[in-house]
Amino acid sequence: MINQDRTVRDTFVLGASAGGIEALAGILKRLPATLSATVGIVLHRSPTFESQLDRLLGRFSALPVGEPADGDPIKAGQVYVAPRDVHMSMHDDRWRLYRGPKVHFSRPAIDPLFMSAAASRGRRAVGVLLSGGGSDGVLGLLAIKAANGLSIAQQPSEAQAPSVSFPLR
Repeated sequence: MINQDRTVRDTFVLGASAGGIEALAGILKRLPATLSATVGIVLHRSPTFESQLDRLLGRFSALPVGEPADGDPIKAGQVYVAPRDVHMSMHDDRWRLYRGPKVHFSRPAIDPLFMSAAASRGRRAVGVLLSGGGSDGVLGLLAIKAANGLSIAQQPSEAQAPSVSFPLR
């Protein structure tokens, strides 16, 4: 994707919490199979319940959807979902998964993915914060914006679980 300034935006990171599956499905079903970008997703979920989140989201996507392993290369044309109970981040064009301390009471948390996208992809990154409660993802959106990337937040009135509003100045 290229904007008016001809900046290539090839890294999309999406974060959601309560009510986020519907919003994620709505975005994924609109992505073309030919999208030459990387999509990373963090959804707050139970650390103990073994879900099939990647398969569920894959039903809505023309792109392949899966959970990366630590050290996997980051590839364009794929959707990556953070596995349960680990943070997911981008480092040197590889996925890093780690079981560090919870961030905003969550693991996986949105901020580690968003902050690493800002650091490793800079202006190429687009952060999208969707439905949920609390402030996870806000600092990451600010980091993406500070790196000249694009930060987007779902309108609280359109979210299943509207969060506290935080200005993105």
